[in-house]
This record gives sequence, C-alpha cells and structure tokens, in this order.
Amino acid sequence: MTKLPAFSRRSLLKTGLAAALAPLAARAATAGGRPSSVIVDENRRPGTTDWQLTFVRTQNYRSEMIEGYCSHTSVRAGEKLGVFLSANPGTDVTIDVYRIGYYGGKGGRHVTTLGPFAVAPQPTPPVGEHRLRECQWDRTTEITIPRDWVSGVYLGKLSCRGHRYQSYIIWVVRDDRPADLLFQTSDTTWQAYNKWPEAHSLYDTDEPKRPWNATTWISYDRPYGFYPQVVSQPLSQGSGEFLLWEYPLCFWLEQHGYDVSYISNIDTHADGPGLARAKGFLSVAHDEYWSLEMYENVRAAIQRGLSVAFLCGNSVSGVVPLNLKNSAGRPHRLLYRRGMFGGTTSAHVTEKWEEHGPDESLLVGARTMSPANGSGNWIVTQADHWIFAGTGMKNGDLIPGLVGWEHHGEPGKVPGLAVIAAGPTLKAGGEASSFAATVYPGPKGNWVFNAATIFWSMGLAQPPGLVPPYSHLGRPHGVDARVQKITANFLTQCRILPAL
Repeated sequence: MTKLPAFSRRSLLKTGLAAALAPLAARAATAGGRPSSVIVDENRRPGTTDWQLTFVRTQNYRSEMIEGYCSHTSVRAGEKLGVFLSANPGTDVTIDVYRIGYYGGKGGRHVTTLGPFAVAPQPTPPVGEHRLRECQWDRTTEITIPRDWVSGVYLGKLSCRGHRYQSYIIWVVRDDRPADLLFQTSDTTWQAYNKWPEAHSLYDTDEPKRPWNATTWISYDRPYGFYPQVVSQPLSQGSGEFLLWEYPLCFWLEQHGYDVSYISNIDTHADGPGLARAKGFLSVAHDEYWSLEMYENVRAAIQRGLSVAFLCGNSVSGVVPLNLKNSAGRPHRLLYRRGMFGGTTSAHVTEKWEEHGPDESLLVGARTMSPANGSGNWIVTQADHWIFAGTGMKNGDLIPGLVGWEHHGEPGKVPGLAVIAAGPTLKAGGEASSFAATVYPGPKGNWVFNAATIFWSMGLAQPPGLVPPYSHLGRPHGVDARVQKITANFLTQCRILPAL
C-alpha cells in the first residue's frame, strides 16, 4: 500500500476535500472576505454562451466562405498577434473575441469586438515540397494583446455581413507569473490532424498511401479545418481540437478556482525554464506530438520538483522538430514526423526515420500501445492507493467507457510506480489491446499521474457546446464524481488547492 503523507491523509479522510481547501481559501481572502485569485476574479465577470458558432458550413473540411488563422500559437500581453482572414465571396467580417473558462457555467466571456473588416478571397496555397500547404495571406488586422487579458485560450468568432456562416480563429494568451498549474494546449496534435485545405494532415501522403510516414510536412500558417475523426463537432471549425477534448478540463479547473496559467506545446518546447514557475503541469487529452526538447524540458522539471498529470492518451508518441522556419523565416511554424518515442512498432517499420526519442513510459508512466486506439472500461487495480481516497472504489470497480479512443499501456520501469487501473480495450475491428493508468513519485515529493485515456476530461465536466464522443463502439458516460475526486486528490497531494 502506498502511504499518504499525514497532511493529505488527515485532510482527505477525516474532513474531506472541502475541509482541505478551507485553509487555502482563508489564506487567499482579501480584506473584503472574498478569495483573491486571478482565475477566481476573472470568472466572476459576466459570461455568455454566445461564444459558440451558430451556423457552420463545411465543405471537404474547410469553411471557404469564412476562415482564418493567427501568426502565433501563444502571445503575451503587450505582444502583437497577426490575424489572416479569407472570405469567398468577399464580405465585411467582424471578430468577436471570447476567453474560454467557467463564467458561471456559460463557458466563455466576451472580451471585445474587432472590425468590421473588408475581407476578400485569399489564395489556396499550392502543394509544395513534402506536400506542404503554407498560406502566405495578406494580414487582415493586428491585435496588441491588452495588459488586462488574463492568460487563457481565446477564440475569435468570425461573423460575416454577406451571409450567416461563421468559423473561429484560436490562440493562447500566456503570462510569466508564478502559478499553481500550467495547462498545456495540444496544438501540435491539432495541426497533425488538420486536413485543411483538402487532405493535407500529417497522416496524408502521395501514393502509396501511408498514414504513418516521415515525408509529409505541415504548417501552422493555415486555418484549422473541421476535425475529421471520432466526433462530429461543428465547433471544431477553426478551433483545432481544443473544444473536443481540452475544454471540459479548462471549464472544471476554473469552476473550482484552481490557479491555472495557459501555455502551448510551443512554449513547453522553447521555454523550459518557464516550467519552474508552477507546481504542476497538465498534458491534456490528445497530446500525441512532442519535440525532443519538450521531453527533456518536462523531464528536467520533474527532477526539480514539478508534478505532472498526463490526463490524456497516445501522448508523447510522435517526435516532431519545432525549430523549422516558415517561408517568412519564423521558427515554430512547421513540423513533420521525425521518429517515434520508444522506437517503432509494426505500424511504423516501413519508414526511414531520422531520429527516435526515448521511451515515453519513463516520463509518462506508460506508453502508447499497438494498436493505440480502442474502447474499454477504466478498472481499478489498487484501490488502497491515496489517489482513490474518498471515492469508495474497490479493486475491480470500473468507470464505464472512460477508456478511448486512444490510450496508454505497458507501464514503464520507474522506481515506485504503481499501476492504479488497468484492463482490456478493443478496436471496432476486433483487435485487442490494453490500458494502464499509473502514478509514480518524483524526487522532491512531487508526483506524476497518467490517466491513460483521451476521454478523461469527459468525466470532469460537460460544459455548453461539448459533443460527447463515440469511438470504437464505445463511449464515456459523462460527468462522474469519481473522476472529479481522483483528479482533485492528485492535485491536493501535489499541494495544488483551489482558491474557492
């Protein structure tokens, strides 16, 4: 049995999670008696559900009537964000900017309105070397990020005067303040699956067709197309995968007042020292593509005392370089599949890989299986572990359908690692695999938790606009108090407590 330190055992078992949070709330109280937190204060502002798209017209993954992209994945306050829009036929376009969070259950807050701008059709880029489709559009506008924009995921809702159809642009506002949690968006994977403008994702090749290939290049300089896999979500038009898998975790964290700051995969790659400003780091949902620098930066941060939760599946799987420069000479705008973490499986051996990465299970706690996808129940195997305190779960108890559509298995050889849940998975075609959720201790009293499923966030919250997935003949059941408690237990064990 893994023993719980006295602080967390008393808090969780004697008085429950709510009592454990009370001292922090008192510590954070202002003179007026209300909790003081950047995220708590932000979520007291009025929310709206109008951040959602109402009318979406998708043809072959793209929304040619209105679409766009941004010059950067993440920007700080005071920095400039270029916005590139195309409309066919041309029309005036308004950009309503929303920050995504909790906001009394509405899911977003209206921040500002930009425009209208006269937007004309911009050229679909030709297919370049390595099947690269890189837009070189004229800039529609440039936003200087205001000082009072709180770190978060921001959506620009594009609305047209000439017709009713809409789409998004998306970016992260980051900061450099000390924070309890860093929420990393999985934007390299958003781009890997982005088929815009026709069939030009990382998984598309010329003949012979090979979804696992080392030859296709993709660019951030293009709109995000309609997401083509697992769930039919109209709100994916222009927003990558954020609203599919990551949004419920964002909603839940901000609902409960966790002190969270947002970064992109690019930030983890380029700013390793920046990880030191937080107690915990979150790899979320479908976080498949990492650079070697990302791996080393997170590994080193764990050694320094950072706690990490891999609330995801199939993560840290494909090795991608991120320092490649686009046609304008800017880095971090191109990527391709350079190799695989942990080496090849039977699905990958046909390629000539440049460089594989280390075994991801040594970081995550388990690795991507072959097959990597399938569905299954999340089955408890070590119910006396501290992560299950207060859940009432016993060995063999299960959370139905929580495993999917991709997962982790094959636990790593990490000192002190505990397999807390495990079981079989099955693909729609009948191929069998398995998953393994793990927890292991870091060297400084920190912890690493691997939930082992992309669907984990589905058990935390079901906010406005969310479309539940159905994949490989399985589906999660929605919000589950046990998933919420397990997640809260991990954060509490890592001394990460909400300010509410």
